[in-house]
Amino acid sequence: MIKAKKSLGQNFLIDQNIINKILQVTNIENKYILEVGPGTGNLTSHIIRHNPKKIFVIEKDENLALKLSNNFKNEIEVINTDILMINEKKICNDELIVFGNLPYNISTEILCKWILNLDKSSFWFSYLVLMFQKEVADRIISNFNTSNYGRLSVLSNWKLDVRKICDVKPNSFSPRPKVDSSLLFFKPKKNFYEIENPKNLEKITRIFFSQRRKMLKKPFNQLFNGNLNIINKLKIDLNLRPQNLNFETYYKLTQEYENLAC
Repeated sequence: MIKAKKSLGQNFLIDQNIINKILQVTNIENKYILEVGPGTGNLTSHIIRHNPKKIFVIEKDENLALKLSNNFKNEIEVINTDILMINEKKICNDELIVFGNLPYNISTEILCKWILNLDKSSFWFSYLVLMFQKEVADRIISNFNTSNYGRLSVLSNWKLDVRKICDVKPNSFSPRPKVDSSLLFFKPKKNFYEIENPKNLEKITRIFFSQRRKMLKKPFNQLFNGNLNIINKLKIDLNLRPQNLNFETYYKLTQEYENLAC
């Protein structure tokens, strides 16, 4: 019997109803699939039944990776490595549909890595169907002028449309986590703000939201040295707080930041 490792944030999905909801999100027949953190293979076995073209799974735990290889043989390709260390673009030449019951201790790190490493003109995935701790999911899908709105919201909604599929109770997992979870669906946008280097968007949001209760004046001056042209162009009230600026304003601020560096 495989015992979940707390150090790897393992909580295995066991709820058949939730597994069915996951596989109803999008058609996977004859598609290339990537499953992140398959664990004991409960979702994997159901993915196989939907006749995808090929299934890749990334599992860091050596014991679980071996178990998956033995149980599913040539039905899947097991990649035994750390998801944070792999270049997903090299897994497959075609776009992947990604399923992931992400380890909660690194879920935001995984998502930010994927967002910040996206190519300008193409995506390595067609959809993401990901499980997060509910608190994190609420931050991802939140809009401006709300308490959950922040850096993760701005980054996630830059190139992706995001919607919640459902909330998931602790008893859907083994062992049971101490918090509720949420299942989110991400779809690439056709139109988005052109940013030369995504790390500049990460920098802008990090600096602005590092003091989210303070007014905008201090972070703005830190980045733009009080540039009145940008204030007037974007119609920014520096007496507001970071959560009061919408997505588009942060993307435009990043463009202005890049223009100043040219």
